[in-house]
Amino acid sequence: MKRFCLSFILFLGVTISWADNSDNRQKIILDTDMVELFDDGIAVMMLAKAPNIDLLGVTVVAGNTWVSEGTAYAIRQLEAIGITDIPVLQGVRLSFAPNRVENMREEIQLFGFGEGYSGSFAYEEPTFWKDVYTSRYKQEPTFGPTDMHAVNFIIEQVKQYPHEVTILAIGPCCNLAMAVRMAPEIIPLIKRVVYMGGAFTVPGNTTPAAEFNWWYDPEAARIALRSPFKEQIVVGLDVCNQIELRKNRYEQIVGLLTKEKFQAMLHDNFLQTTFEERPETVWHIWDIVAAALCVEPSILKREMTRHIDINTQQGLSYGQSLAFAHNSPTGTQPVRIVIAVDEKRLWQLIEESCRSF
Repeated sequence: MKRFCLSFILFLGVTISWADNSDNRQKIILDTDMVELFDDGIAVMMLAKAPNIDLLGVTVVAGNTWVSEGTAYAIRQLEAIGITDIPVLQGVRLSFAPNRVENMREEIQLFGFGEGYSGSFAYEEPTFWKDVYTSRYKQEPTFGPTDMHAVNFIIEQVKQYPHEVTILAIGPCCNLAMAVRMAPEIIPLIKRVVYMGGAFTVPGNTTPAAEFNWWYDPEAARIALRSPFKEQIVVGLDVCNQIELRKNRYEQIVGLLTKEKFQAMLHDNFLQTTFEERPETVWHIWDIVAAALCVEPSILKREMTRHIDINTQQGLSYGQSLAFAHNSPTGTQPVRIVIAVDEKRLWQLIEESCRSF
């Protein structure tokens, strides 16, 4: 029998509610490769300010940025919104594949993605988070990262709150994969894992085959996705590519913030410059969508459940997301793939978060 891979077949999904009926706040660990951009800034603000969310901590992983940079940016984002009691923890610095950083130039040449985006692989790693912070913001931070490794924090919190913690993994899966490798007993204790990653019915954004987060460390993504968590939900490019951020929408959202607050949140505003230079630019949002689904699950409008896997074979399809309707590979798990959200309500949630700032 043939395997049917979702990368080549467009499936229609159905809406299934996954709202949390508990009266208690939802406990979330935000696992992120923090970037000082609109997407990450709004996502952090949305989670930290939501009355129904208990943000246990921000665990930083390498991906778009190195861990030292992501730590500095996470601290700055929390300072900007006036919340400094949420712990920030430094996590896994390198991808699971041995020597991938050293071999990145050869990988690019061999597999032909040219000038494709490669995140922190493209430049040298800064040595210390505080050097990044003071160099960028010209001031001293008001707090620093907690003296515990992010992986140990994930393990500790899941054991402290069994069946209550959602892991929101909006970066590469290195911290989560390392946690389940070190302490596999936490797998049944995690309430759910929500990923921003993958591309099933659309091309990737780093290579034609692969979305960035899972391309950065396919081996880690495979470990996480093959872990038998109670529930796994994927917010991939399939839904994020549908949500367009244009200049007028961007200006409307920014207009809800004072200039001082906005500048504190986004020190170097890439999007502002982009829209000024090229007003016709169409941008997208990614991490915000995953965060919004945690804040208000009812915005989910269409989804499908498939067994999914990641291609870890070095080559042109390295990091490709694979979904199977039938005859799934042994070890894969059923995962809910988000296909559509209520876009009107999504933008309302973003605006409400900005008004609360």
